[in-house]
Amino acid sequence: MKRFAILLCALVVMANPGHADLIPNDILNAMKSSDVVILGEIHDNPQHHIVQAEALKAIMPSAVVWEMVTEEGAQRLANKAVSDPEELARILKWIESGWPPLSMYYPVFQASDAPIYGAMVPRAAARAAMERGAATALGADAARFGLTIPLPPAEQAAREADQLAAHCDAIPESVLPQMVAIQRLRDAVLARAVLRATDETGGPIAVITGNGHARKDRGIPTYLSRLRPGLKVFVLGQSEDGVVDGEFDAVLDSPAVEREDPCLAFQQQN
Repeated sequence: MKRFAILLCALVVMANPGHADLIPNDILNAMKSSDVVILGEIHDNPQHHIVQAEALKAIMPSAVVWEMVTEEGAQRLANKAVSDPEELARILKWIESGWPPLSMYYPVFQASDAPIYGAMVPRAAARAAMERGAATALGADAARFGLTIPLPPAEQAAREADQLAAHCDAIPESVLPQMVAIQRLRDAVLARAVLRATDETGGPIAVITGNGHARKDRGIPTYLSRLRPGLKVFVLGQSEDGVVDGEFDAVLDSPAVEREDPCLAFQQQN
């Protein structure tokens, strides 16, 4: 895996929020020559969103696929000139969505005037998928995107272990297969939106998503390579203090943000 790393100094970012040198030229050039650029993130790291905004300004995509926006939300936003973050939050029902504050993402929204394609699986659909199976949520596209095919046992076990660790070893092992299936569903929905955006706009396409969906060894790129092998895809991962899981074409590093221990919530429930 080819990896690049830079340390994004907090003082530099705050003093020069529009500074394009946050992304090295070799990475920018690779992005500009690609059909699809997947911009990973840790959701609550503001510097990751500054990097994404700079990337969008350089790429000038014909469409942007968002993990954090539902298809219905994107439709509500279409053809609306929104210059106010409060209005944007209202249209997208951002507070109800459970994502970090819109103030973190607003620079990314402002960085491109390209059409937005929503690829978030709504909570109701995710709950239904947990009950009836993730493949049912994608309907006729489930087989096309491989959701009807079980993962190899070793891969399934590795993904279940990751889900258990991500939930602080505090969830029943019986739900792990469904959680892996939901992650695959979200990957597939994102990939489907990328293909639709490519067909409708011609590209290039940018994707705003978490590192887990961006990674080349499991996420969106695996679907794109199978369904549209001719697409040139570039994947940027973003780490904190040099730590990131998965494979990417490039990795940019940022200092870790201060956050509460996520395991405290599980401990309080027990």
